[in-house]
Amino acid sequence: MSDFLSGVAAPRAWRRVGRLSLTVLAGLAALGGTAAGQPAGGEAVEPAGRYHAVLERYCVACHNERLRTANLRLDHADLGQVGEAAELWEKVLQKLQAREMPPAGRPRPDDATYAAFAGWLAASLDAAASARVDPGRSAPVHRLNRAEYTNAVRDLLAVEIDGRALLPADDASYGFDNIGDVLTMSQPLLERYLSAAQRISRLAVGDPDAGVGEAIYSASRSFRQDDRMDEELPFGTRGGVTLRHTFPVDAEYGIRIELQRAIMSGRLKGIGDRRVDPTDRHPIDVRLDGRLVKRFSVGPADIVGGVESAGLQALQQLGTELRVRVPVQAGAHTVAVTFSKRSGAPEGLRLPLPTRSFSHNDDAGGLPAISSVTIGGPYDVAGVGDSPSRRRIFVCRPAAADDEERCAERILSALARRAYRRPVSRTDVDPLLRAYRTRRLGGGDFDTGVQAGLAAVLVSPHFLFRVERDPAGLASGTPYRLDDLELASRLSFFLWSSIPDDELLELAERGELGAPDVLAGQVRRMLADARSAALVENFFGQWLYLRNLGRLQPDAELYPAFDDGLRDAFRRETELFLASQLREDRSVVDLLGAPYTFLNERLAAFYGVPNVYGSHFRRVSLNDGRRAGLLGHGSILTATSYANRTSPVLRGKFVLEAILGAPPPPPPPDVPPLEDAGTAEQPRSTRDRLERHRRNPACATCHAKIDPLGFALENFDPIGAWRETDNGVAVDASGTTADGASFEGPVEFRQALLARRDLFVANVTRKLLTYALGRGLEHYDQPAVRRIIRQAAEDDYRWSSLIGQIVASPPFQMRSAQ
Repeated sequence: MSDFLSGVAAPRAWRRVGRLSLTVLAGLAALGGTAAGQPAGGEAVEPAGRYHAVLERYCVACHNERLRTANLRLDHADLGQVGEAAELWEKVLQKLQAREMPPAGRPRPDDATYAAFAGWLAASLDAAASARVDPGRSAPVHRLNRAEYTNAVRDLLAVEIDGRALLPADDASYGFDNIGDVLTMSQPLLERYLSAAQRISRLAVGDPDAGVGEAIYSASRSFRQDDRMDEELPFGTRGGVTLRHTFPVDAEYGIRIELQRAIMSGRLKGIGDRRVDPTDRHPIDVRLDGRLVKRFSVGPADIVGGVESAGLQALQQLGTELRVRVPVQAGAHTVAVTFSKRSGAPEGLRLPLPTRSFSHNDDAGGLPAISSVTIGGPYDVAGVGDSPSRRRIFVCRPAAADDEERCAERILSALARRAYRRPVSRTDVDPLLRAYRTRRLGGGDFDTGVQAGLAAVLVSPHFLFRVERDPAGLASGTPYRLDDLELASRLSFFLWSSIPDDELLELAERGELGAPDVLAGQVRRMLADARSAALVENFFGQWLYLRNLGRLQPDAELYPAFDDGLRDAFRRETELFLASQLREDRSVVDLLGAPYTFLNERLAAFYGVPNVYGSHFRRVSLNDGRRAGLLGHGSILTATSYANRTSPVLRGKFVLEAILGAPPPPPPPDVPPLEDAGTAEQPRSTRDRLERHRRNPACATCHAKIDPLGFALENFDPIGAWRETDNGVAVDASGTTADGASFEGPVEFRQALLARRDLFVANVTRKLLTYALGRGLEHYDQPAVRRIIRQAAEDDYRWSSLIGQIVASPPFQMRSAQ
């Protein structure tokens, strides 16, 4: 214990010990005794003996040497030495805290006994753990995942890349794709990194001889283009495409626009239909960084070649080419192509929303829409320009030929220091200079030589991998503190999914980062930085299944209100909500019951929320508790449904995994499907079909735990709209939680979850610690989890407190030697 405390601020450490002692005392006091285990009647009874009797009464009948239910034996377990079997007792503690055991229908302890036993067991495990700290061991070599690579390139070079186009998706484990053990490197993946490095280095430095190319940006056909599409577009526009494109050099670039056509007939939507007014015109604006560079006007009069063939009109062409060439300076710019909105009603007046069906995309009527925008070039190159990436890279310019290699060494050393996240030596820089010399001697100029050195940086193992080395001479299993440079990398990839910035790196180089006050200050600074949005995208996006939303496609005939516009609105609502929780430093518990959300007119109309107009998302207070908190969001409700019906199983599983931290076991093989939905005369609701399904004994055990939690959300249909009936049958949204709390509908269900907020806080903490460490948690991590929770409780579980305590914890700051 003294070795551990020597590396931690003494006042905080002693406060932890004090709280631990109080926890032990509280656990004993709950039994009606004293710290020495003396009951009020004067008979000395050890707590271990008292709780052994509880085990004998409620647990041993199933968990014994003969039955070994769930491969768990408690008949010979020693409560007097819980630290010697910590893995076993951590499992028991988890079941006690969740009130999951004994199972429903069996005799169960009262709430006081549950609480006392769990409190005593947790305190005993924590006391045992404090005597021999085990911080665990993350993978010593941890490859940057795709998101981290993309962000690292952005922060190193000021270049915006599409990582999804350059690299494949990463494998995931424990719910996240930043787990070191599964981030392997294969020969095909290495070749992708080599190709990406060449492309990125040319883009960053600027290569006027790269030749002409094209990039195509397509709009989804199921995205309604009847309103303002993006916050970067002016009010009074509708539809179109907004994109970020990196222009490699100062030059002219071509922008070509293709309009959307009906699939079967090939007619241009809103223009090629004979029912359209032939004098009708539709203005199309092309904007660069918000500045209007070209306005087109298209209409039926531009159509030529309307030849009839076999009763169908042949493919029609526009008589006017929608092309423009514009001079653009090197760097990333926003290009927008959009229609001018010509509604007689101003933005803010609610209009009926169109619906879609299988034939929606074959309708040549309605409004014209953009199909794709193609950017070609460069043409007439004027030079490499003064892009943000060149300003970041070229920290010097050679005054003469003799100065070139000295300047190249300075440039590549600065890049390598940031990319490798540590001071660099001659051994690090020499390979980069060799790449520079090879290109320079091969006929390249100074810039292309630097480009070759930069490509070598981007494929270096020092960039692609985070490496944590054990100090020499340590015995296996010995805990030790990370050095400040390793701590800086852990912190930046946790909060930013990217490399440390100069301030963080300089503190680490000076050996000052590990000081508790300095580290806490850096956590606050980094959370306030815009780069902390990576937490929303990568942590929340995976924990709450938001990444799955893009792959889901509800049945278009059954749910015509759903399209890509609504999908994006769902995602935007949840991301804005989560960002506000972090920005305002609210309590973690607020995720479950916050009485506000973020809506635009489209989403508000879908939810039935009045007085919200326009395409802009804004914060809206909710007077109806149905939508409060995350479980009222369309994103989560859609991500936990099937294409043609709700799934209480998927939704119940989500609540167990993401909210309560008690995932059910995997389903057995050959699970029979649900019975059909009945007939028009005798329809069956989803609940009725599942209740019939549970009559199968092989299905009953798991479904008894999962289904009631999913039934609570049955008032929401598969795309999250409120409903009172399911297949013509009144919705029954009642149920009972594992600890016996009854509820009726989502409002009461939310109250039941908030009554056990301790389970939610514990699960969020475990998920966040898993993500921060890049490894799964083990039994020896649980005392640290409980310590983090106790510390954060003093500040009402605010995000800054929870994250700060994770960063200050032994698993984050320490490691065990291999």
